[in-house]
Amino acid sequence: MAQQDVLKQWQEEVVRQVKRTEQAKEMFLTSGEPEVGQTPRDLIYRKGKARLYRYRPTAEAVYPVPVLMVPNLGISRPYIFDLLPGSSFIEYMVRQGFDFYLLDWGIFGDEDDGLTVDECILRILPVMVKKLLESSQAKEVSLLGYCMGAPLSACYIALHPEAPVRNFINMAGPIDFEKAGFFTTWMDKRYFDAEKVVDAFGGMPADLIRVGFKLLKPTADLSSYTNLWWNMWNDRYVEGFKALNKWANEYMPIPGCFFKQWVEEFYQGNKMVKGELYFEGRRVDLSNIRCSVLVVGAQTDYIAPAACVRALVDVVSSRDTEYVELPGGHISLIAGRQAATVAWPKVWGWLGPRSQ
Repeated sequence: MAQQDVLKQWQEEVVRQVKRTEQAKEMFLTSGEPEVGQTPRDLIYRKGKARLYRYRPTAEAVYPVPVLMVPNLGISRPYIFDLLPGSSFIEYMVRQGFDFYLLDWGIFGDEDDGLTVDECILRILPVMVKKLLESSQAKEVSLLGYCMGAPLSACYIALHPEAPVRNFINMAGPIDFEKAGFFTTWMDKRYFDAEKVVDAFGGMPADLIRVGFKLLKPTADLSSYTNLWWNMWNDRYVEGFKALNKWANEYMPIPGCFFKQWVEEFYQGNKMVKGELYFEGRRVDLSNIRCSVLVVGAQTDYIAPAACVRALVDVVSSRDTEYVELPGGHISLIAGRQAATVAWPKVWGWLGPRSQ
């Protein structure tokens, strides 16, 4: 390598080092928080603490079948789907021409500890679908469940085979809980008593949820901050880190009755995929799902490993099914550079032709 090339690289690295130091000072000495969730939206309906938001399409050509995104209940805030302009799944989808709706389950307190999985599936989800169809004046809807939202959506569709659901997308949602990795091991009924947790705390506190996720990958924070340091010179990287770090540390509690049901019937009993799950006397039969189905797993997902996600395609009766396993982890399907270049285009490419 020529001496002048070495000198040029050295000069560029010096500039980056100065920039890193300046960014570090600004980041750790100022209290400003990133402005997340900037895509315009309308509040369509509320039921209890649950909210239905509409994000209107910004493209000239609009798909006639709207999309309802169902996220996890508790645990984390749904603004991860609309993190920052240019780094927002919702913004991406409305730019492609989708009439996009988001179910926000709400932030729960002690007063919500009586909320059950039954109520979410039999009462909240059906009314949200109904209000969406009234708002959009559409005849059918596509459901997009992420993480916990996917099995909840699957239960809804299975219990309501007459529901006007044309397409169902499962993004990183556990279905076969015997293959759900560390969480399955930790919540083994021989070692974990959900009833005692609920008796002690009322619900599952946010602090305990935080500890559980941190223990899944103890080195994650160290890796994140190491990568941050090497990219401190990059303003866009720093902005994205601050937004994602804000989200990653805003855990939310899970209501007591819901948590007990979730652990005992899904993780410990694996009843949904076995056909042994009942809500108010009604059996959840996943073979009742006949709409088009896309299942998206992540190769290095340690929250919902690919094997437990993929199981959905083996139990539905749909003639049109597809499973795709993308590089990355649980979060990289819906946030970050890899999501924007790999996962989001895959969802659009599959859903678009099926939303005509």
